[in-house]
Amino acid sequence: MPKPAATESSSERVIPKLIVGLGNPEPKYDRTRHNIGFEVIDELARVWGIPLSENRRFNAQAGEGRSPHGKVYLLKPLTYMNRSGQAIRAAIDWYKLPPESVLTIYDDMDLPLGRLRLRLSGSAGGHNGMKSTIAHLGTQDFPRLRLGIGRPRAVSGETVSHVLGKFAPDEAPTVQALLRLSVETIERSLVDGVAKAASLYNNRDVAPPAPKPEPKPESKPDPKTAPQPDSQPAA
Repeated sequence: MPKPAATESSSERVIPKLIVGLGNPEPKYDRTRHNIGFEVIDELARVWGIPLSENRRFNAQAGEGRSPHGKVYLLKPLTYMNRSGQAIRAAIDWYKLPPESVLTIYDDMDLPLGRLRLRLSGSAGGHNGMKSTIAHLGTQDFPRLRLGIGRPRAVSGETVSHVLGKFAPDEAPTVQALLRLSVETIERSLVDGVAKAASLYNNRDVAPPAPKPEPKPESKPDPKTAPQPDSQPAA
């Protein structure tokens, strides 16, 4: 029998304490689709005024401070994506936090750009960073925020280059709007719990609507071929 999905009662709201963004550490991976989890942490650090610095104990960039709704810890593992769980495990052991207090943020090709999904638990879904996180935490019952990066526009076999590639210039406004929406979603989860925040934000879409086709200009009659009005009789 499959394990039922985690639920959240009003008396046992899941409130994140450690917020983790997944990504790769080298400069060549900056602003790539696979690193959008890092970008959310950077945005949270900026908005909340929490400085990030390298923490060798965790092998991560880390920071702690106050959000508008209480104390939080921020984490960007520097272990590379497929070993993300090592840094997360070290952090929760040090802070003595349970796995269910860890909100993990990462990219998802199954969601279109501009959409997000917040859940209390779930499988790795083929994501190497989440595979490592689940393995090191020993459970999949911890909240996660998936951010849509869409699928390749052209050839379907270009998955790796798509994930490790940078967003196109015309996608930049949608990415920025998605980062702002992520901050809003996380702040709501800190107040009302993950389940409530998911119910409010999982159907939001910040992607701009498809442009409407421009109306065709009305064709003007050619004066040479247009019919001439009947001549009027002289008065």
